[in-house]
Amino acid sequence: MALRRSAGPLAAWARSTLAAGQPGAAAAAVGARAASTATVNGVPVEVHNEGGAKRVVVTKNLPGERWLQILTAAGCRVEVSQHPDIILDNPTIRALIGDKCDGVIGQLTEDWGSELFEALRAAGGRGYSNYAVGYNNVVVPEATKRGIPVGNTPGVLTETTAEIAAALTLAAARRVVEADAFMRGGHYKGWLPTLFIGQLLQNKTVGIIGAGRIGAAYARMMVEGHKMNLVYYDPYPNTQLEDYIKKYSELLRHSGEPPVAVRRCETVDEVLQEADVVSLHCNLDANTRHLINAERLARMKPDAVLVNAARGPCIDEAALVAHMRTHPEFRVGLDVYEDEPAMKPGLADLPNAVIVPHIASASMWTRSGMATLAAANVAGCVNGLPAYNGPDVTPFLEGPVAGMPAAAPSIVNAKELGYKVL
Repeated sequence: MALRRSAGPLAAWARSTLAAGQPGAAAAAVGARAASTATVNGVPVEVHNEGGAKRVVVTKNLPGERWLQILTAAGCRVEVSQHPDIILDNPTIRALIGDKCDGVIGQLTEDWGSELFEALRAAGGRGYSNYAVGYNNVVVPEATKRGIPVGNTPGVLTETTAEIAAALTLAAARRVVEADAFMRGGHYKGWLPTLFIGQLLQNKTVGIIGAGRIGAAYARMMVEGHKMNLVYYDPYPNTQLEDYIKKYSELLRHSGEPPVAVRRCETVDEVLQEADVVSLHCNLDANTRHLINAERLARMKPDAVLVNAARGPCIDEAALVAHMRTHPEFRVGLDVYEDEPAMKPGLADLPNAVIVPHIASASMWTRSGMATLAAANVAGCVNGLPAYNGPDVTPFLEGPVAGMPAAAPSIVNAKELGYKVL
């Protein structure tokens, strides 16, 4: 493998961290961004910590520095793909894995099933982490039967994803994108009473489908920010969210303002019929695929706002396009798509649709935090450390790397593998 050195200063590392005390761990690591270049089976890579004893492949450049610090401190040689394709196909990923690979950080756009996990097993792989909290792209049983732990990155996407759902809600309701295009097109000739009239959210009703961490965070933003009443559907009551809103309602009442209400609905249809804004925060499974279809769209208010920052296939996108064409006052804000990265024909032409390219997690804090957790997952796996699997991942994100727990933050198949959990 021919290497070409790249310019850049080296920063000294005082001690190894996650791998401290582990056999073969490096006593010190070089600066995370000191790199050389190479090719692996024809695929260009950026190499960090060349002398690392364990080889870790990263299929895309990741933001931040901490993730590289974790891997180099754990004694890993890190090879980051520089392939020009946005989405890597399986042959390219197999080429990157090669004959020896201890771990991989992959993307939710990649097909991690039997083919890739067999290639990783054959190369001596001891761990894989998805750079995402979701893992619909990962066939976990295929990894499990080959003894490969699968990591994900929970705990850092809650507020960031809720914020993009709130941003899409406001942009759609107040026709921000339409108005922006109008202004940039030089069409604004003066103020008019009827120009881009949208919907006021204050004191209306917001509905959420899925009241987990992200759904609850979004609900609080809309209730506190716009004094909206909340209706929600979830198979399980979120009593913590309900108690919070009831206390907030009491605060409003004591301040002389109208109170707000919260209610868990028995069905999805009940939420759709009652809410002025509906935001999806559900998982994708057989029950939620095309959860929002033509029949359910017809049950919504004609001037409702529908938001999806969860999973694209939760909405029948073709039915949505047809509904929006016949209901021009109906508005939608989408961060995800049924056939991502493609959109169904006609969606991009609809002025009543706000569409963004899957950026719900795209804050620097969240994206770098995801990289940190993915790196810590792989570093822990390749060094034989236990799983952390706790609800609070803050110890991995803050403070000196040397003070992090000696564990992999989140291993989704830990139980199936008989993996030790702290």
